[in-house]
Amino acid sequence: MWLKLFLLLLYFLILFVLARFFEAVVWCETGIFATRLVDPVTLSFKKLKTILECRGLGYSGLPEKKDVRELVEKSGDLMEGELYSALKNEEEASETVSSTTFSGEMHFYELVEDTKDGIWLVQVIAKDRHPLVSKVNWNKMVRKVSQFGIRTGTFNCSNDSRYCRKRGWLKSTLIMSVPQTNTSKGKVMLKEYNGNKIETEHIFKWMTTRIASRIKTIHYTNQLMDEWNKSDQYQVKMYLFAKLDQPPAFFSALSVKFTGRIEFIFVDVQNWNSQDYLKAIGVQQIPSYLLKTPEGSYRYGNSTGEFMSLNAMDAFLRSIQPEVNDLFVLSLVMVNLMAWMDLFITQGATIKRFVVLISTLGTYNSLLILSWLPILGFLQLPYLDSFYEYSLKLLRYADTTTIASWVRADWSFYSSHPALFLSTYLGHGLLIDYFEKKRRRNNNDDEINANNLEWLSSLWDWYTSYLFHPIVSFQNFPIESDWDDDPNLLLERLAFPDLWLRPLIPTDYIKNLPTWHFKCDAQSEEESAENCQESDCESENETKTETELSDDERRAAQSRSKEECLGGSLPDCTCVTKNFEDSPNARKCKGTCSTKDNFEPDWSTWPGDMLQCTECVVCLEHFGSGCILMGLPCGHVFHQQCIVVWLAGGQHCCPVCRWPSYKLKPYRPLPPPPRQQQQQ
Repeated sequence: MWLKLFLLLLYFLILFVLARFFEAVVWCETGIFATRLVDPVTLSFKKLKTILECRGLGYSGLPEKKDVRELVEKSGDLMEGELYSALKNEEEASETVSSTTFSGEMHFYELVEDTKDGIWLVQVIAKDRHPLVSKVNWNKMVRKVSQFGIRTGTFNCSNDSRYCRKRGWLKSTLIMSVPQTNTSKGKVMLKEYNGNKIETEHIFKWMTTRIASRIKTIHYTNQLMDEWNKSDQYQVKMYLFAKLDQPPAFFSALSVKFTGRIEFIFVDVQNWNSQDYLKAIGVQQIPSYLLKTPEGSYRYGNSTGEFMSLNAMDAFLRSIQPEVNDLFVLSLVMVNLMAWMDLFITQGATIKRFVVLISTLGTYNSLLILSWLPILGFLQLPYLDSFYEYSLKLLRYADTTTIASWVRADWSFYSSHPALFLSTYLGHGLLIDYFEKKRRRNNNDDEINANNLEWLSSLWDWYTSYLFHPIVSFQNFPIESDWDDDPNLLLERLAFPDLWLRPLIPTDYIKNLPTWHFKCDAQSEEESAENCQESDCESENETKTETELSDDERRAAQSRSKEECLGGSLPDCTCVTKNFEDSPNARKCKGTCSTKDNFEPDWSTWPGDMLQCTECVVCLEHFGSGCILMGLPCGHVFHQQCIVVWLAGGQHCCPVCRWPSYKLKPYRPLPPPPRQQQQQ
């Protein structure tokens, strides 16, 4: 996960550098930056109207270019980036914009009346009547208002005539839905268009007037000072100082979008003779967009990407005063971008990549949702309000810096060019795939050469093993159960016969089995070595060291040593010494044997739940002093090497009693050693 996060941050760094490269290319070709101011005098009448369209200012009564230019200057400074975005939006305006068709009362209530932070324009078509706005003008209206975040729809009373009679919609009309109060989740009011003219400009002017009525408007200096010094529930306020009759439509639309979070105030300075009050609060020019926070004031429009448009100011205000849903969407995008990195990190078959990708997407999104549930609960606790305020304070400090403005500008640029974003992400992923494949090839990883059929076959083997034999770890059974009479074991043996299905059981449990060294209580290793030398147990090839002997020679020497040392008395032997020492300069035989009673194994080092024995039934050899033993859950003991080879070969059961080697057997008191039984 940390690797994916690092790769994602590296990708964002590449996007940042790439954006700076594009700016340098534009500067080399044209000699201008997107932040350079544009003189409206140099623009054509068509471009000026395009700027007014994007800002949401009506110009139907201004036939002269001079009047249109003055209106552009009164609404705010014009930059190269805003001009480029406006012309680009005009080219894309020919595309069809979706509009909702309501099916009935509940559909209308859910989308329109229950929406507390959005604006709707709905055309109501009375039963057996023609619509008020023709289809051509309605499409123009939809495209015009959609750029300000206003949603549109059509309600045909033929689908629900009872609801139309209830509302009094007896003739075709236009309905606009706007939040009534300035508080979050307030009531919604429905306004009906009562104008005589049905042209697009008149309808749009009616809408902007209704929306602008929600914004607090200041006309006098004393009102401004009272509002500026007042402390209320709104810690963040957005001021517009301009010589306009009403604020631009994008400013009014944002006031609805940020209802309950940011208060929008329009200061009309058309009749102000003195500018002293404005300079006292930091307003140096008119028009000016000023953000007031508890930390101070900030003039919007001085940094990169801060244009007089809906999308640019929306991105700025979201970073200054985000809500929980904004943070959730951001985390969702980050997590999914991290998950898609698995498509390039995973090596091997194509199907394997997509299977791992789907698994990672499901896991990451599930963990994200589960992580957000306690976060939402903590945010509702009253004693965390101070923590929340301090977090917003740090966020506002960070988001008013130059680097933050670059990040917002890059976000707007790449979101408006999704093809560029996807192509760079794909290129970044292919580079990751190349370096990962090269690294694994250097490590001699065979997975990168596996094809789809081989991987599907291995996946099926794993799935069947997991489905039919999922539990391979130690399990606790009731103490009173016996493995011979245990119905669970009987059902398991019937369900998994060797001739029908041989489950693939991981061998991880082997390392958890108990191991210890076999010791004799009356014979030391030095005495065993001397006895071994007296019995003439040296190897025939004394000049050869341990490392120089071949495998065949080593096995032959061991066999001869045992025969000479044991002398055919294996059945009567009770204790032997350890195997050859690790030193390459000395070779000793397996040890001497004795039938005397004083040469007994040291049972004190023996685990209490293991059966006492002196012979391994796998290799049929006696235990030597110092050799490593391993016990199974059933209590039988073997040489470690012997039983590990037995279990790793797929035979996951005891060679003696056939109890599963991966299941814990219920504890039962062990019988005393044979010598103790005789003494009793």
